[in-house]
Amino acid sequence: MTSTYRDNGDNGDEGSTEGELNQWKHRAPYRIHHKSEHFKARYEGSCHCGKVTYQLSREKPLDAKYCHCTTCQKIHGAPFQWAAIFHKDDINFTSGIHDLGWYESSEKTCVHKLPCKVSCAYCRTPIMDEGRNMILLFPTLIDFKDPADRKNFEISCHMFYPRRVVDINDGKPKWSGISDNSDLIEDSPQEAVNELKRKRQEEEDKKDQKDE
Repeated sequence: MTSTYRDNGDNGDEGSTEGELNQWKHRAPYRIHHKSEHFKARYEGSCHCGKVTYQLSREKPLDAKYCHCTTCQKIHGAPFQWAAIFHKDDINFTSGIHDLGWYESSEKTCVHKLPCKVSCAYCRTPIMDEGRNMILLFPTLIDFKDPADRKNFEISCHMFYPRRVVDINDGKPKWSGISDNSDLIEDSPQEAVNELKRKRQEEEDKKDQKDE
């Protein structure tokens, strides 16, 4: 039988984890890293019930942020989402790959269609958000051995801050929407505001030069 998996992540799985059509198991981030690949585990994480466990090889995420959007608030049942960005090959599931469930929030379906939200199908712990190129992991699932490891996951900014349900006066940049694609607001550091103005002025100047 031919697989229905397409490059954009839209397949015919309908939330199932069995059968020949489920080629997702053989692709990052779900494929199991073999010993010959020398996957160096730096961190270990798990869901609440322990059915889903994983390892991470990267010492620091590509970035980490607090997201205050209402979708994150509702799905996590929390004031905000703490998300850390990793490459898909940075993770290695050690158990529970068949105990995962998906949720595609725009269409509100359980189809494995990217981008989608991944959770433990048993205890419902959110495991990650899977995008087309990256994954967003949740540091609260990681078993940090010491404070230095936890500090590696310190956030760089807040997103969708106007939708917050709690004020966080931490001096970090606070964006009205997606970082770098919206406006800095509230108590964002003045140097960050100035840098954003400079970048946007450069973009305007380049655009004007193109139009001449």
